[in-house]
Order: sequence, then C-alpha cells, then structure tokens
Amino acid sequence: MVCCIFKSMDWKSKQNSDGGWAYAHGDSWTEPTVFVLLAQSVTGIDKPSFEAGLRFLSAAQRRDGGWSPQPGVAESTWVTALAPFLPEQAVDPEALHRAVSWLKGQTGRESGLIYRLRQRLAGSPDRYPDGWPWFPGTAAWVIPTSFGILAFQRVLAIHGDDRPLRERIADGRRFLLARQCADGGWNHGSNRALGRDGDSYPETTGIALAALRHTPESAQLDRAKSAARRHLTTCRTAEGMAWLRIGLAAHGESVHAPFQPAPRTTLDEALATLASAPSNPLLS
Repeated sequence: MVCCIFKSMDWKSKQNSDGGWAYAHGDSWTEPTVFVLLAQSVTGIDKPSFEAGLRFLSAAQRRDGGWSPQPGVAESTWVTALAPFLPEQAVDPEALHRAVSWLKGQTGRESGLIYRLRQRLAGSPDRYPDGWPWFPGTAAWVIPTSFGILAFQRVLAIHGDDRPLRERIADGRRFLLARQCADGGWNHGSNRALGRDGDSYPETTGIALAALRHTPESAQLDRAKSAARRHLTTCRTAEGMAWLRIGLAAHGESVHAPFQPAPRTTLDEALATLASAPSNPLLS
C-alpha cells in the first residue's frame, strides 16, 4: 500500500515563458519538461500549459532527430529516449520516428566495432552487449541504457512488433544484468572499482529495475527487487524514493514508502507524482 497522497500540482506557476520547465530555477531543460508533461497527463492536463511545453520540445528537436538536454547544448543526447513516453496524440509521428532512428544508432563506445574486433582477436566467443551512452561516442551507462530499453518498449507497445527493437531491448537487458552490483542493485556504471564491489544507489536501482520489467523471473531479478526494498528503508531523497517505487511497480509490487522526502526540484515533484499515479506512462 502506498502511503503518499496523490494530488494535482500547479505546474503552470513553475513554467518558464518559453514553455519549458527548469530543474528548479532558471533555464528550461528537456528532462524536467518531459516529466512535468507526463505528470500532467496523469493528474489532469492544463491545456495551455501542456501545449506550450510541447512547443518547447518540438522546437528543441535537432536535425538529426535527437534532443539535447537544453537549447544551449549543441548535441543530441540520452534525453532523446524520453520522447516516446509523451501521449501518442501529442507527438508528431515523423518527429517520433526520427527520434527512434537516432536512438537505434547509439551504442556505447566499448560495444563498437573496435571493441568487437579486439574481442575476436582475443578469442572471446561473447559479444559485448550494446548499451546506451549519455553522449554519442562515449561509454554506455546504466541510466541511459535503462531509458533506451523503456523507450523501445513503449514504441513496441504503440506500434507493434519490430525485430531490431526487440533485439536491442534484449541486448540492453544483458548489459544491465552484467552491471548488477554485488548487493543486487545498480550504480551508474561499473559494478567493481579498484578491486572492490561497488555500492548500488536508490535511483539507479529503481530505473534499472523498471527497464527489466517483462524479464523472466531469475535469481538476479530477485536480488534486484530485494535491493530496491532495502533502499526504500534508508533512502532520503525524493528522486530515489520515486524511482524505487516505479521500479518495484514495474514488477507488480505496490510498496509502502516508510519515509516521504520533501521534493527539492520540479523534477522531484514530477517523479513523485508519477510514482503515485494509478497508471504510469513510463510502464504502459
């Protein structure tokens, strides 16, 4: 049973004149703008505010089909994976197609051609699984890989079967499982550093667990859910608490949150709203 109160927020009062939202104060950014629009979609849409947010995002899409974190960044990044979660009728189909095409072309540097050639020369029979990086041409990490998986799952749910997307989702899941920490959760990248096991974090554990929904039950998945439950008892950030609840909800667990941290940012408020919603667009 979830103990928090599900309520509508006055998102418009926090909205910038360009239609976007900041993390807390200042310039608009893609990530909080998408999550506020998703929060509006589950609490009740303020049409003028919602449409202004969509216009901000539409203007921010880059020629290559991706999105940058904010208009001042001249490169598409992982935030492109957030676009498919917006209500289907709110996103131009061609814009979504271009975003998915951009995501298809992104892999971590260590899973590229040079790495694979080295693996072959070393006689390794295993291909390194393709994850997603924060920025093109860099190493893959847990959070962008998780959002890449979730984005492709959303596209499949809306548009039907697509073998390359299914294969990429499977690869992303293998990447996540290979990065699982000894305690069952996830941190941002490697599960070992300087010869010791790395500790997992609440938000990364929740996000990865959400991306692993529809994964067959296994000992690894059981350990991940146990890690998320442990984090719930000690987590003191609104973002971490929200993602833990979302991650466990992806596996059918409606959890009691023993502590309700005060949101510090607009993104925190949007995530807490989604975690409390009866229907979460991130998991639909």
